[in-house]
Amino acid sequence: MQQRNMEFYEKYIKRFFDIVCAVLAMVVFCWLYLIIAILVKLRLGSPVIFKQPRPGMIDKKTGEEKIFYLYKFRTMTNCVGADGKLLSDKDRLGRLGGFLRSTSLDEIPEAWNILKGDMSVVGPRPQLVRDMVFMTDRQRMRHTARPGLSGLAQVNGRNAVSWEEKINWDLEYIKKITFWGDLKIIFKTVKQVFVSSHKEENREQVDLALDYGDVLLKEGKVSKEEYDNLQIQAENILRSMK
Repeated sequence: MQQRNMEFYEKYIKRFFDIVCAVLAMVVFCWLYLIIAILVKLRLGSPVIFKQPRPGMIDKKTGEEKIFYLYKFRTMTNCVGADGKLLSDKDRLGRLGGFLRSTSLDEIPEAWNILKGDMSVVGPRPQLVRDMVFMTDRQRMRHTARPGLSGLAQVNGRNAVSWEEKINWDLEYIKKITFWGDLKIIFKTVKQVFVSSHKEENREQVDLALDYGDVLLKEGKVSKEEYDNLQIQAENILRSMK
């Protein structure tokens, strides 16, 4: 079982801080939720909210990550090609979807995840289940903290950094979780969203980034047999949720 000692702030104050922030966000930006929902419905279709299983915090009783549904605004259409199959992610993204992703506005429904206790305002970003199964025990220590809406990796390069760098930033974050540290990450996140310019090539990286397992296979760090077995393990985890 993965274990980590929590300090006073994380143990007793951080959850209260999360609830206050989530409620304030949902109340203050209710108009923004409505506008985005209408635009998504008209331009991209239904459902307006996209949900996807993600690994959350490790349950101390089971020693395994709790899998939860993460909520986002839909960013892609269901357009198919002549063969009846869905077009590539890039072709289905479109201008509205690209705008929502580049500004992170597609992620504001995660306030509900924070309110439920699945996530925190600040913490390691919840990756896909098929990414989690390729992580080492050391890397999965990132799951001893609640996953966050933003985190150290997001304010230090986001999708412009490698998988190894992302995970290392998450491991750095859990070494010492403090109120002032979280505030600093929040301010940096706000600055990135509302002040910093978003280059087009960064959006391409978001859309075309390889899964962690694909990167490891490409770099020869896992064999094809290991890759296939771990993909089956991820599928079994997801199947158990149904």
